[in-house]
Amino acid sequence: MNRILTSIGFALLIALTGGCSSSKDKPDQTKNWSADRLYTEAKTLLDAGSWEKAAKMFETLESRYPYGKYAQQAQLDIAYAYYKQDESVSAVAAADRFIKLHPNHPNVDYAYYLKGLANFKDDLGLFGQFSGQDLSERDQKAAREAFDTFKELVTRYPDSLYAPDSAKRMDFLVNSLASNEVHIAGYYYRRGAYVAAVNRAQNAVNNYPRAPAVEEALALMVASYEKLGLTDLRNDTARVLKTNFPNSKYAAGSINSPWWRLW
Repeated sequence: MNRILTSIGFALLIALTGGCSSSKDKPDQTKNWSADRLYTEAKTLLDAGSWEKAAKMFETLESRYPYGKYAQQAQLDIAYAYYKQDESVSAVAAADRFIKLHPNHPNVDYAYYLKGLANFKDDLGLFGQFSGQDLSERDQKAAREAFDTFKELVTRYPDSLYAPDSAKRMDFLVNSLASNEVHIAGYYYRRGAYVAAVNRAQNAVNNYPRAPAVEEALALMVASYEKLGLTDLRNDTARVLKTNFPNSKYAAGSINSPWWRLW
């Protein structure tokens, strides 16, 4: 009986060892592939939605054939594959690398666009469609980076195929960024930090003058100046508010009206 068990155990050991060895020593089927074949296979994976496998194949291509059109295109496709995997940090890094290596490439505008999309998606989701959280309450680092990237694309390449969509996303991001400043200003105001409230509201007015949130930013500045006893600044800001937003619920009232208690 012991001999049988020993034989079975030895057989299992050989099987397990053989399995590990064959897995470890499995030959690389792509070893002798040309750049053209590697790219074709990687693109097939990309088109099929196998983002992770495609990225690895593109990376293999670039490492083996670092020069030429396939390597350059692979760098762009790697950024796209990471973007589709929601690997925003890796997507931004890949796009930045392409921009640095090929600043005059005919498709460099696409690299900027991918970089902007990766930051946009990372912070906001596709046009803000996520679990009901107010966009203005989120950390805006990625939103600011997305805005700056889209702005650079539109400024450098106004005729780019990606410029119109980038401009639309910039408009969306401006509203979110301005609302974030106002949200923080309101937080400071409610806690009696009126100087800080003025500074954050003023950031919204100065940096995003066309955003809808500017109306509330000006109102918060008026309210904060009132609390600080700065009558001249209060009156000047109130005039700006009434001039630019004549129908505003804030501009319509006096300093003692209920709208002061909105925050």
